[in-house]
Amino acid sequence: MQQVVSPRLSKHLVFVLFEDFELLDVAGPLEVFSKVDGWEVTLLSPDGRPVGSSQGVRFEVSGDYAPQGSDVLFVPGGRGTRKLAHDECFLNALKSLASDTSVVMSVCTGSALLAAAGLLEGYAATSNKRAFAWATSFGQDIDWRRSARWVHDRDRWTSSGVSAGTDMAAAFVADECGEAVAREVADAIELRLHLDPNEDPFAI
Repeated sequence: MQQVVSPRLSKHLVFVLFEDFELLDVAGPLEVFSKVDGWEVTLLSPDGRPVGSSQGVRFEVSGDYAPQGSDVLFVPGGRGTRKLAHDECFLNALKSLASDTSVVMSVCTGSALLAAAGLLEGYAATSNKRAFAWATSFGQDIDWRRSARWVHDRDRWTSSGVSAGTDMAAAFVADECGEAVAREVADAIELRLHLDPNEDPFAI
Protein backbone atom coordinates (compact mmCIF):
# COMPACT_ATOMS: atom_id res chain seq x y z
CA MET A 1 0.00 0.00 0.00
CA GLN A 2 1.31 3.43 -0.94
CA GLN A 3 2.70 5.63 1.80
CA VAL A 4 0.98 8.82 2.84
CA VAL A 5 2.92 11.97 2.03
CA SER A 6 3.98 13.85 5.15
CA PRO A 7 4.49 17.63 5.25
CA ARG A 8 7.13 17.26 7.96
CA LEU A 9 10.76 16.17 7.98
CA SER A 10 11.80 12.53 8.04
CA LYS A 11 11.95 10.63 11.31
CA HIS A 12 13.88 7.64 12.58
CA LEU A 13 11.90 5.49 15.01
CA VAL A 14 13.56 2.69 16.99
CA PHE A 15 11.53 -0.18 18.43
CA VAL A 16 13.04 -2.03 21.39
CA LEU A 17 12.03 -5.70 21.08
CA PHE A 18 12.62 -8.53 23.54
CA GLU A 19 11.43 -12.09 24.05
CA ASP A 20 7.70 -12.35 24.81
CA PHE A 21 6.78 -8.83 23.71
CA GLU A 22 3.11 -8.28 22.89
CA LEU A 23 2.60 -8.61 19.13
CA LEU A 24 -0.07 -5.93 18.63
CA ASP A 25 1.91 -3.45 20.75
CA VAL A 26 4.44 -3.48 17.93
CA ALA A 27 2.47 -4.43 14.81
CA GLY A 28 -0.27 -1.81 15.24
CA PRO A 29 1.97 1.25 15.68
CA LEU A 30 4.42 -0.11 13.10
CA GLU A 31 1.58 -0.25 10.55
CA VAL A 32 0.66 3.36 11.32
CA PHE A 33 4.21 4.71 11.19
CA SER A 34 5.06 2.82 8.01
CA LYS A 35 2.40 4.77 6.13
CA VAL A 36 4.07 8.13 6.73
CA ASP A 37 6.46 8.94 3.93
CA GLY A 38 9.95 9.68 5.20
CA TRP A 39 9.53 7.85 8.51
CA GLU A 40 12.00 5.00 8.92
CA VAL A 41 11.62 2.28 11.55
CA THR A 42 14.47 0.20 13.00
CA LEU A 43 13.84 -2.90 15.13
CA LEU A 44 16.39 -3.87 17.78
CA SER A 45 16.83 -6.90 20.04
CA PRO A 46 19.24 -7.56 22.92
CA ASP A 47 21.78 -9.40 20.76
CA GLY A 48 20.75 -8.43 17.25
CA ARG A 49 19.12 -11.80 16.62
CA PRO A 50 15.47 -12.52 15.74
CA VAL A 51 13.14 -12.18 18.70
CA GLY A 52 9.72 -13.70 19.35
CA SER A 53 6.45 -12.26 20.56
CA SER A 54 4.36 -14.04 23.18
CA GLN A 55 2.07 -15.05 20.30
CA GLY A 56 4.90 -17.03 18.67
CA VAL A 57 5.65 -14.64 15.79
CA ARG A 58 9.36 -13.95 15.36
CA PHE A 59 10.70 -10.65 14.06
CA GLU A 60 13.93 -10.06 12.19
CA VAL A 61 15.82 -7.07 13.58
CA SER A 62 18.49 -4.68 12.36
CA GLY A 63 20.83 -4.79 15.34
CA ASP A 64 21.31 -4.82 19.08
CA TYR A 65 20.59 -2.16 21.69
CA ALA A 66 23.37 0.18 20.58
CA PRO A 67 22.19 3.84 20.51
CA GLN A 68 20.90 4.81 17.07
CA GLY A 69 20.61 8.58 17.28
CA SER A 70 16.88 8.21 16.71
CA ASP A 71 14.02 10.67 16.88
CA VAL A 72 11.68 8.26 18.69
CA LEU A 73 12.33 5.33 21.03
CA PHE A 74 9.40 2.91 21.20
CA VAL A 75 8.99 0.29 23.95
CA PRO A 76 6.21 -2.34 23.80
CA GLY A 77 4.77 -4.29 26.67
CA GLY A 78 4.01 -7.94 27.06
CA ARG A 79 4.82 -10.93 29.22
CA GLY A 80 8.55 -10.33 28.85
CA THR A 81 8.39 -7.07 30.76
CA ARG A 82 7.90 -8.90 34.08
CA LYS A 83 11.47 -10.15 34.02
CA LEU A 84 13.08 -7.17 32.31
CA ALA A 85 11.75 -4.69 34.88
CA HIS A 86 14.32 -6.20 37.29
CA ASP A 87 17.13 -6.68 34.73
CA GLU A 88 19.72 -3.98 35.40
CA CYS A 89 21.60 -4.72 32.18
CA PHE A 90 18.45 -4.18 30.13
CA LEU A 91 17.42 -1.09 32.09
CA ASN A 92 20.84 0.47 31.59
CA ALA A 93 20.62 -0.22 27.85
CA LEU A 94 17.17 1.38 27.80
CA LYS A 95 18.48 4.48 29.57
CA SER A 96 21.33 4.70 27.07
CA LEU A 97 18.94 4.45 24.12
CA ALA A 98 16.60 7.03 25.66
CA SER A 99 19.44 9.50 26.17
CA ASP A 100 20.09 9.41 22.42
CA THR A 101 16.54 10.19 21.27
CA SER A 102 14.05 13.06 21.31
CA VAL A 103 10.79 11.26 22.16
CA VAL A 104 10.16 8.12 24.23
CA MET A 105 6.97 6.11 23.74
CA SER A 106 5.57 2.94 25.31
CA VAL A 107 2.56 0.69 24.99
CA CYS A 108 0.95 -1.34 27.75
CA THR A 109 3.46 -2.54 30.39
CA GLY A 110 6.28 -0.98 28.41
CA SER A 111 5.70 1.99 30.72
CA ALA A 112 6.74 -0.22 33.65
CA LEU A 113 10.11 -0.67 31.95
CA LEU A 114 10.42 3.08 31.44
CA ALA A 115 9.51 3.68 35.10
CA ALA A 116 11.96 1.03 36.32
CA ALA A 117 14.69 2.69 34.25
CA GLY A 118 13.91 6.08 35.82
CA LEU A 119 12.63 7.50 32.52
CA LEU A 120 9.22 8.64 33.77
CA GLU A 121 10.23 10.61 36.86
CA GLY A 122 8.28 13.87 36.91
CA TYR A 123 5.96 12.76 34.10
CA ALA A 124 2.33 11.72 33.80
CA ALA A 125 1.89 8.23 32.36
CA THR A 126 -0.45 5.28 31.98
CA SER A 127 -0.27 1.53 31.49
CA ASN A 128 -2.33 -1.61 30.92
CA LYS A 129 -5.27 -1.57 33.34
CA ARG A 130 -5.05 -5.29 34.05
CA ALA A 131 -1.42 -4.86 35.12
CA PHE A 132 -1.81 -1.35 36.54
CA ALA A 133 -0.93 -2.19 40.14
CA TRP A 134 2.25 -3.96 39.05
CA ALA A 135 3.33 -1.34 36.51
CA THR A 136 2.78 1.54 38.92
CA SER A 137 4.95 -0.09 41.57
CA PHE A 138 8.00 1.24 39.72
CA GLY A 139 9.31 4.78 39.91
CA GLN A 140 8.90 7.44 42.57
CA ASP A 141 7.60 10.71 41.13
CA ILE A 142 5.16 9.61 38.41
CA ASP A 143 1.60 10.83 37.93
CA TRP A 144 0.01 7.50 36.98
CA ARG A 145 -3.35 7.88 35.25
CA ARG A 146 -5.63 4.86 35.16
CA SER A 147 -8.33 6.53 33.07
CA ALA A 148 -6.58 7.41 29.82
CA ARG A 149 -6.33 5.76 26.42
CA TRP A 150 -2.88 7.29 26.25
CA VAL A 151 -0.98 10.09 27.99
CA HIS A 152 1.20 12.64 26.22
CA ASP A 153 3.41 14.62 28.58
CA ARG A 154 6.08 16.67 26.78
CA ASP A 155 8.53 14.18 25.23
CA ARG A 156 6.87 11.10 26.74
CA TRP A 157 3.97 9.19 25.23
CA THR A 158 2.54 6.17 27.09
CA SER A 159 -0.56 4.17 26.21
CA SER A 160 -2.88 1.80 27.98
CA GLY A 161 -3.21 -1.84 26.95
CA VAL A 162 -2.36 -3.37 23.58
CA SER A 163 -4.75 -1.84 20.99
CA ALA A 164 -4.42 1.56 22.67
CA GLY A 165 -0.92 1.73 21.23
CA THR A 166 -2.32 1.99 17.71
CA ASP A 167 -4.54 4.89 18.76
CA MET A 168 -1.55 6.57 20.38
CA ALA A 169 0.55 6.08 17.25
CA ALA A 170 -2.13 7.76 15.13
CA ALA A 171 -2.33 10.61 17.64
CA PHE A 172 1.44 11.00 17.44
CA VAL A 173 1.21 11.27 13.65
CA ALA A 174 -1.47 13.94 14.08
CA ASP A 175 0.73 15.81 16.55
CA GLU A 176 3.77 15.71 14.29
CA CYS A 177 2.21 15.96 10.83
CA GLY A 178 -1.25 17.39 11.33
CA GLU A 179 -4.67 15.83 11.69
CA ALA A 180 -5.21 15.62 7.93
CA VAL A 181 -2.21 13.31 7.55
CA ALA A 182 -3.35 11.18 10.51
CA ARG A 183 -6.80 10.84 8.94
CA GLU A 184 -5.28 9.84 5.62
CA VAL A 185 -3.22 7.17 7.37
CA ALA A 186 -6.27 5.96 9.28
CA ASP A 187 -8.30 5.76 6.08
CA ALA A 188 -5.52 3.81 4.37
CA ILE A 189 -5.56 1.11 7.05
CA GLU A 190 -9.30 1.40 7.84
CA LEU A 191 -8.66 2.51 11.41
CA ARG A 192 -11.33 4.41 13.31
CA LEU A 193 -9.36 7.46 14.35
CA HIS A 194 -9.57 8.52 18.01
CA LEU A 195 -7.68 11.68 18.89
CA ASP A 196 -9.05 12.25 22.41
CA PRO A 197 -6.79 10.47 24.94
CA ASN A 198 -9.45 10.79 27.62
CA GLU A 199 -12.01 8.80 25.62
CA ASP A 200 -11.30 5.56 27.42
CA PRO A 201 -14.17 3.05 27.48
CA PHE A 202 -12.03 0.48 29.30
CA ALA A 203 -11.50 2.69 32.35
CA ILE A 204 -14.95 1.91 33.75
